[in-house]
Amino acid sequence: MRAISYTRTGPAAEVLALEERPVPEPAEGQVRVAISHSGVNPSDVKTRAGARTTALPFPRIVPHSDGAGVIDAVGPGVDPQRAGQPVWVWNAAWGRPDGTAADYVVLPQAQAVPLPAGVDPAVGACMGIPGLTAYHAVHVNGGVAGRSVLVAGGAGAVGYYAVQMARIDGARTVIATVSSAEKAAIAREAGADHVINYREEDVVARVAEITADQGVERIIEVELSGNARQDLEMIAPDGQIVVYGSDRPAAEVAFMLAILRNVCLQFFIVYNLSADARNRAISGVNRLLEAGVLRHRIAEQLPLEQCAEAHRLVEERTAIGNVVLYMGA
Repeated sequence: MRAISYTRTGPAAEVLALEERPVPEPAEGQVRVAISHSGVNPSDVKTRAGARTTALPFPRIVPHSDGAGVIDAVGPGVDPQRAGQPVWVWNAAWGRPDGTAADYVVLPQAQAVPLPAGVDPAVGACMGIPGLTAYHAVHVNGGVAGRSVLVAGGAGAVGYYAVQMARIDGARTVIATVSSAEKAAIAREAGADHVINYREEDVVARVAEITADQGVERIIEVELSGNARQDLEMIAPDGQIVVYGSDRPAAEVAFMLAILRNVCLQFFIVYNLSADARNRAISGVNRLLEAGVLRHRIAEQLPLEQCAEAHRLVEERTAIGNVVLYMGA
């Protein structure tokens, strides 16, 4: 089978290589998925680049945690009827050497989720990180029904889904921040009531205006290191800042602002959700897919051979939406 792999960290064009590898066989409790689409996420790019550490956990890594395809073989202990089932995949490369940037991947059967009928597998390849992150950020701690919500980066891969899911969950007001007019249109398309271009407007002042100086009750934050101060200035008393990302490893929190407003800072990483939280998110995402109520924004679909270019698009943030590789013609 074909697979993209790397044996050292560094620039995508230098370290990613296309190779032929044996087709893996599923063991006890595992399934083999014939991958049709592989999702490329910022965490995949950062790991390959060595942004967190240059020490690899395995001698050779096939990247990408997200993907979609069809189960073509099952191991002992797995219902044989799962063979032939379309699925989407999560955490394929989390704590494992073999991700979805390959024609086949073998993984525990729970990590291959049935893809609802009629859903494009390219969309399925965007559910493991963007979809589940957005769902958990919206629904954790009682959800957002009846509340005001601000989604930072409302046109991004996660933010675009979070805006929609907040609206579906019954948020009273959904505010999105963006960095351009093009992204503002995308956030409005997702359902944002108010869109703030943070390059041109004072975000704190606009939120105060929108909320009549009451503050916003939940902030879904993609970049805490840059936004922590303004988040605490915008959050309502007893509000929640739900954090799933930060460009830098440390963020300064204004203690007095936080404690005087009884702020809840909720951190999570989608790779490491509890079993209960993950199962709720998987079920919730699949319900939304089955109902056909989500919009999807796949910015680029490239062949497996152009994996380095896909990494570049994600790394340089030039793609507005998800970037997906496809295996076939």
